[in-house]
This record gives sequence, structure tokens and C-alpha cells, in this order.
Amino acid sequence: MTITPQYCQLMARYNAWQNGQLRSACEKLTEAELRADRGAFFGSVMATLNHILWGDTLWMSRFDGGEGPAVAAKDHAELCATFAVWSQERQRMDQRIMQWADDVTNEALEGDLQWYAQMLDKDMRKPMGLCVVHLFNHQTHHRGQLHALLTGFGRDPGDTDLVLMPEGTSWH
Repeated sequence: MTITPQYCQLMARYNAWQNGQLRSACEKLTEAELRADRGAFFGSVMATLNHILWGDTLWMSRFDGGEGPAVAAKDHAELCATFAVWSQERQRMDQRIMQWADDVTNEALEGDLQWYAQMLDKDMRKPMGLCVVHLFNHQTHHRGQLHALLTGFGRDPGDTDLVLMPEGTSWH
């Protein structure tokens, strides 16, 4: 699978735009609404927000060699204790992803990525391009769940179409 730095930059900016919209929609939720088990895969809005951030932190540690998640996989839904902490960490992670995307080279996107998967208790090796696409696909998948949860609370999470991304954040 061949991907380019431009693809990474586009998707990093899309990720940040979408997370900004989610943050705005979630700010209007009560603490009870944030934590209510709504039957989603991870139960609540807060647990789903934490899961995405945990996954992003794990994958970015594999991509850029930086810090990984502060909690074990089994505790991913509790990564950030409050929405305010999540909001700060989400913004920091979005900046980290955009910085990585701005710096990544074609050569870095080629070949395989190797890592030890604790949850599977085995060494893994997959094409780097596939791993990068997975990062962005994982975000989009779970943001779709959040979109449904927020809509169920009567909140408008905003547009999600890539082609509607505001000018200045898109790839040209």
C-alpha cells in the first residue's frame, strides 16, 4: 500500500477539525450525559473519547517514537478522568499527529512497522502504509459512534464530510 505525506497531512488536519467539532458538541453535555451508558461499543461518550485518544497515543508512539498511553489497554476507557483533561490531551495529540504528518517522508512510509502487541502477546509486522491508514480509519470509525451518541442527546456534532473541511485546513 502506497500512501504519501500529503495523504497523512490531509487526514491529520481532518482529524483535528473533527475533534474540534466533537469537543464543541461535548462541552454542552452534562457530566451525567458524558458518562451515561448509551449502549455504544464502549458505553458512554467519555469512554469512547478516551478510547480514540488512547489508540492515537499508542499508534503515534509507534510512528514517532514518543510517549505511549499512560494507562494499560484494559484501562483505556479511563485514560482521562475529566472532560477538561481529555480536551487538553486531545488538542495536544492532534498537534502531535499534525507535526508527525508535516515531517513524515515518503521513505518513512515505505516498508514495514514492527511492534510488540501486548493485547495479543505477540510480535507484529505490517506495512507502514497500512498502519497509517488504520490510525485514521480507527479515528473515523469511533467518531461515527460519537456522532450517533451526540445526535441522540440532541446535539449537533457538525459536518463530517471531508470535502466540507474549511479552507486553510485542507490539503492542496
